[in-house]
Amino acid sequence: MSPSQPSTQSAVARRSAEAQLRGLAAKFAPAHQRLVGAARRWLRVRLPTAHEVVYEYRDCFVISCSPSERGYEGVFAIRGSADGVKLYFNRGKGLPDPAKLLRGTGTQARWIPLEGASTLARPEVARLVDAAIASNRVPFARTGRGPVVIRSESVKPRQRRRPA
Repeated sequence: MSPSQPSTQSAVARRSAEAQLRGLAAKFAPAHQRLVGAARRWLRVRLPTAHEVVYEYRDCFVISCSPSERGYEGVFAIRGSADGVKLYFNRGKGLPDPAKLLRGTGTQARWIPLEGASTLARPEVARLVDAAIASNRVPFARTGRGPVVIRSESVKPRQRRRPA
């Protein structure tokens, strides 16, 4: 799909994906669930055509805000876990960060902890988000509403190995 073409998702498919996402979030504290919801709404205002590509891992879930169904093209990711909620900047290493908000030492991604919805209202966070959107390599669709795409089903817990 080209960046100028809006994606379409039926109402039934959206409700199903939202229900699956709520199920993933339900494993964590209610405060974390609310914070994930606030972060999604905040990013949806800035990127209404973004695909929300959801991945489930053993101890967390990640929602990538991407211009396509390929999550690796995403600009941001929201990570929800028992430890809290983080906003990842997928190419955060190269972003200007005079307030020194970005954490992490990876080769590419950086993150900020979301202690509350008020974190998203901070001007320095908005500047980081704007810089990340401006530097994104893959353009977002100009019109439409991005779908919610669930990329992983429930992962079976890994069985413990018996001591030798």
